[in-house]
Amino acid sequence: MIDKNIEKLINSELIRQTNGLELIPSENYVSKDVLTALSSVFTNKYSEGYPGKRYYGGQEYTDLLEQDAIDSAKKLFNADHANVQPHSGAQANAAAFYSWLETGDTILAMALDHGGHLTHGHPTTVLAKHFNFIQYGMKDVETGEIDFDNLRSLAIKHRPKIILAGFSAYPRDLDYGKFKEIADECGAVLMADVAHIAGLIAGGVLKNPMDFGFNIMTSTTHKTLRGPRGGIILSKGVASNPLKKPEKTVENIPTLIDRTVFPGLQGGPHMNVIAAKAVCFHEALAPEFKEYAKLVVDNSKTLAKHLMDEGCKLVTNGTDNHLILIDLVKSFGITGDEAQIILDGVGLNTNKNAIPNDTNPPFRPSGLRLGTPAITTRGLKQKDMEILARWIVESIKNRSSAASLASIKSEVESFSKLFPVPHLTF
Repeated sequence: MIDKNIEKLINSELIRQTNGLELIPSENYVSKDVLTALSSVFTNKYSEGYPGKRYYGGQEYTDLLEQDAIDSAKKLFNADHANVQPHSGAQANAAAFYSWLETGDTILAMALDHGGHLTHGHPTTVLAKHFNFIQYGMKDVETGEIDFDNLRSLAIKHRPKIILAGFSAYPRDLDYGKFKEIADECGAVLMADVAHIAGLIAGGVLKNPMDFGFNIMTSTTHKTLRGPRGGIILSKGVASNPLKKPEKTVENIPTLIDRTVFPGLQGGPHMNVIAAKAVCFHEALAPEFKEYAKLVVDNSKTLAKHLMDEGCKLVTNGTDNHLILIDLVKSFGITGDEAQIILDGVGLNTNKNAIPNDTNPPFRPSGLRLGTPAITTRGLKQKDMEILARWIVESIKNRSSAASLASIKSEVESFSKLFPVPHLTF
């Protein structure tokens, strides 16, 4: 039997998810089939290596499973190769870097406060100790326009080995064609981190970097893709025997990546997670997923409009994707951590986040990040976004009134129960 305390904690989390709304843009709900695969007997199997080239016996079914996941991911993202073994998006990024770079080599990436990710060069990471990160950002935070003139100047000056496009808190789409032009001019390999928007790419509502000549594309498999927590690396080139060290050429990038993931950075892959990844890739290939992806963006744009109507100052004044970034200092004179705590209290889960050129520290940033992937999975439509915006703003404005917050919490809980969380059973 399961430990009583663990059972209590699981049930408490089920109640928390049921009684509130998840607005954190990096979170979502998986299908029953993904959950079933994740808890399958594949969790018992050690499978170091790759299909047909394992170090343990008894791999006839793991080989077929992993190859299915590889083939489905390639089809989904128009890639020549897919490595489905990374345990996380951060490890996928690290593997991509180490596969092509030597210690001290330069990467040109988006600055964290302009929307980039920790693994894109933040000085607290191990990656920043091994590689030289040069960072670019927005030219105009009112529109979200990337400063491509500055990016080109930096690329010509520093001659990066990798130019990285991608973000974790940028509300617009990227012009991948311009990245390609600059990379060709300075001889860099092109890499995209699409962890946040992979599902929107798969659903056809945002552009696919692989269609613009990118060499490498990394992602998580959760977030908008609605799979298990894990990572994936997609690439262009020719995949050959990963047991043999290839020459470091652009054509050999798939094999270089395979060798870096295993045995370079990881041991045995989590085959139960790979099973769940395979399920989510198949789900994303279905026509219904395109409808979901479109509604995620439609909901996000509608929520952004209603928030602005309610007096919120949004970074880039809107969104083209699944996420929204509110400047809380300009909007209401409070910080993101204060707003996060207030909204948690009424059952609206968001996360504090830095905004461009933020003068506040990371744990007390000026911004609040929220998005629509999870609530769209739960069944909310554009017509529901107005009430969400009202609850968010009223909670912040009436933060000193316990009675007002209690009333909003009651409304949120009643509303949430109209949209059951998929497959929350124990």
